[in-house]
Amino acid sequence: MEFVDYKMIGARIRDARKKSEHTQEWLAEKLNVTVGYISQVERGATKISLNLLTSVSAILGCDLSTLITGASVESPEYLSQEISHDWALLTQQEKRLVHHFIKLLIDMREKDDPDPDQN
Repeated sequence: MEFVDYKMIGARIRDARKKSEHTQEWLAEKLNVTVGYISQVERGATKISLNLLTSVSAILGCDLSTLITGASVESPEYLSQEISHDWALLTQQEKRLVHHFIKLLIDMREKDDPDPDQN
């Protein structure tokens, strides 16, 4: 089972690169890799290493978590696509269990910190 969607990561890299108005050639030069490699990564045909992904993030000035998940860890959308995808694969009984678990987590958090706005 593949947990990392390299096609989506590649698409996010491409989008971030284009948003910064840079070419594949420019990014390849900054990373000391070939243009062909950048093309393969952006199409999801090649898996990018974590080290290179971290470099891409720094070079393009974008959040690493955004490249991986599509949203910054601070954003409300963080992991929403992944959760939505996984949710669709669950049975009705499993969905009830997940919902129950979420409610338990919220209740536990509220007991630990009844008024989080005062912190």
